[in-house]
Amino acid sequence: MTPGSGWYALIAGTLLLGAAMPARAQATAPRLQGRVSVTVNTAARDLEGGETQNDTQVSTGVTLKTPDADVDGAEVGLDLRLSRYMGVERPQRVSIYDGFVGMRFGGDGRFRVRAGHMWLTDLGTSGALAGGLFEYRQPASDTRTRLRVGAFAGLEPAIYDIGYASDVRKQGGYVAIEKGFLRRHVIGYTQIRQGALTERSVLSVTNFVPAGKRVFAYQAAEFDVQGPAGGAAQRGLSYFLANVRVTPAERVELAGSYNRGHSLDARRLTEDVLNGRPLTAQAIDGLRYESAGGRATVEVLPRTRVYAGYSLDRNNRDDQATGRTILGGHAGNLFRSGLDVSASDSRMARPGGAYHSRYFSVGRAIGRSAYVSGDYSTSLSVIRFQRTDGLIIETRPSTRRFSGSASATLTRNASLMFTMDYAKDDGMNEIRMMTSLSYRLR
Repeated sequence: MTPGSGWYALIAGTLLLGAAMPARAQATAPRLQGRVSVTVNTAARDLEGGETQNDTQVSTGVTLKTPDADVDGAEVGLDLRLSRYMGVERPQRVSIYDGFVGMRFGGDGRFRVRAGHMWLTDLGTSGALAGGLFEYRQPASDTRTRLRVGAFAGLEPAIYDIGYASDVRKQGGYVAIEKGFLRRHVIGYTQIRQGALTERSVLSVTNFVPAGKRVFAYQAAEFDVQGPAGGAAQRGLSYFLANVRVTPAERVELAGSYNRGHSLDARRLTEDVLNGRPLTAQAIDGLRYESAGGRATVEVLPRTRVYAGYSLDRNNRDDQATGRTILGGHAGNLFRSGLDVSASDSRMARPGGAYHSRYFSVGRAIGRSAYVSGDYSTSLSVIRFQRTDGLIIETRPSTRRFSGSASATLTRNASLMFTMDYAKDDGMNEIRMMTSLSYRLR
């Protein structure tokens, strides 16, 4: 028996078990919910030098699923995005996040089997799977925590196409403890193998922690328990993310975040090892990043809030930290005029320059089924670099953007949105129009 074949046998066995369930459970008709949307995005650009460009992108999104309930019955899920360009030579893109069939059984839906494309949100960045899943969920109870245990195995689906990564297999499992609507603690393990090498061996941890009604924390982390690409890179922390929101008073909200990680292309690195290509120090070391910041929001008047935030970012081990500040506010139904007004000012101080952006928006509801808004934004980058002869060169690219949008509810299930943008920078003028029609299945 080859490594990992036990997992495939487990999944195959559970699928057969699901197929052998009583006819009553199999006959349960799934009640589909979801949305279908079509978006047409057209752009016309006048470039510096007299050149013009025109292109149109048509995007279709389909999301359909059966409700997640504690009952026996069939399950189906579909979540895909399809985009195609006209007027330019760009490949069609297809992303399948979910495309599965499954069944709950055991008398109260405590056992679940699924087969197909799945995005397992419990596993963070390793959650894309084309294969099989078996899950046990403790029966529902209002007085205790709830346990979920799952095992999975399958292929690695392509990101922007219908297909799978060549010679890549993945398998693993997870344990989750849940209580109420918000609290959840998950620990998972995923092994991704490419040919004879272990591409990644990942331990993932996720926590959603409400503390009363005034404190909420979210934390996620991944740890490579074995060095990626069969040990070619170092094992250790892949990323750590934490967000905390505190409401110390009725009209005050404080939020803080911290994020650090180590990003490298484990797929390409493993391919290089398998093919005997030399590894560069940059590919092995990857990119290290770190960010920490906070924001305070105060409701100064009913439906009127102001906020201020500051953060420090570092995008690799050697660069100096970059400071970011943002000030802004939002007023709903300003002075009972019916107008909703938003504004913000953002600044970033880089070691080699600076960035400054302003944003302003005004919107208003028309009747009970339509909303219109207008936006204006401007940005200025200051970029400095030193030539080999010591001369310092400074450039100041700037951008201005005007935008108008309208959305309307056509029927109980259908809605329409239209947006028109005009953007101008130092080398290009662009007009972009976007129309989107959505239909919701209830």
